[in-house]
Amino acid sequence: FEALKRKLEAEKLFAAERKRPLPKFPRRIGVVTSPTGAAIRDMLNVLRRRAPWLQILINPVRVQGTGAAQEIAVAIRELALPNEAFAPLDLIVVTRGGGSIEDLWEFNEEIVARAIFHSSVPIVSAVGHEIDFTISDFVANLRAPTPSAAAELIVPDTIDLQRRIDGCTRTLSRQL
Repeated sequence: FEALKRKLEAEKLFAAERKRPLPKFPRRIGVVTSPTGAAIRDMLNVLRRRAPWLQILINPVRVQGTGAAQEIAVAIRELALPNEAFAPLDLIVVTRGGGSIEDLWEFNEEIVARAIFHSSVPIVSAVGHEIDFTISDFVANLRAPTPSAAAELIVPDTIDLQRRIDGCTRTLSRQL
């Protein structure tokens, strides 16, 4: 882990200046994760509540075991490249729930790090729990401590937006 981290850091894959800001109001996001895990259920619950307008495209992958890193890297590339199957995405989230370091290892693989680095679409890494860090976290445009936290970080809350709009309306009415 440390050897790969040093190698990729020397190649500037973690450089802050190459990281892009996330869109404030994404309309279409892609999610690379297991379609059956708790991570996707938690994310979808938060996203539906906070941003019902959001279109979500899930690219299902295995998130652990032999060959999973390859699947994750391919899924990232598929979502990032323009194609005829779906409209361009504003953001990609690479996620899975918690587990042991061995369970999370696929997100420490160089192939995944390079797929994140070369993505033309900003990527959020939300792997594991708050105390877990993976190579993916360092390369991504943003690291979220959990899958649910990623959902909260990538979209505004509709209730908060309505409050702001109401405040602006009152201010404008007073000014007129």
